[in-house]
Amino acid sequence: MERVRMVFSGSGGQGVITAAIIIAEAAVIIEGMNAVQSQSYGAAARGGTTRSDVIVADGVIYYPKVIQPNVLICLTQTAYNTLYPIIRPGGLLLTDARFVKIEKRVDARQIELPMYREVMDQIGKPIVFNICMLGALVGLIDLVKPESIMQVLESRIPEGFLDMNKKALDIGLGLAEAV
Repeated sequence: MERVRMVFSGSGGQGVITAAIIIAEAAVIIEGMNAVQSQSYGAAARGGTTRSDVIVADGVIYYPKVIQPNVLICLTQTAYNTLYPIIRPGGLLLTDARFVKIEKRVDARQIELPMYREVMDQIGKPIVFNICMLGALVGLIDLVKPESIMQVLESRIPEGFLDMNKKALDIGLGLAEAV
């Protein structure tokens, strides 16, 4: 497996960092790969810009920060405007159609999905938007299995919220499948 460098970005409260932690845990704990996850926050915890870097590899990871990601997820216009230039040529740029208007041409596969809208239409609670995004990502890049994401969720969240999270993951997987 080649080294996968991912940057998750958005605003505080969108669950960007939680999503990054979940995929890193799925890679390490469930699938036996190596991963490192780091994060940075804007000035305000909720509403400020957040960024989380995740590197997944078979071998040793020497540096925890991502300079040029293979995968860039932008869930706000500010994140997109700031980060689109760093994507590795041929990489994947995933955005949500509600929050980001793609304005620049980049040498990457740009995928715009209505993740937030689908979560609100089918579940009605924005709290699982990040899990829908993870489902879309897992469906697009074939890094970890959806079942591995669910195993991590089962260990992290109360049982009463598992069905809603499973549904959000499935929505994301369905959106990716339709691409």
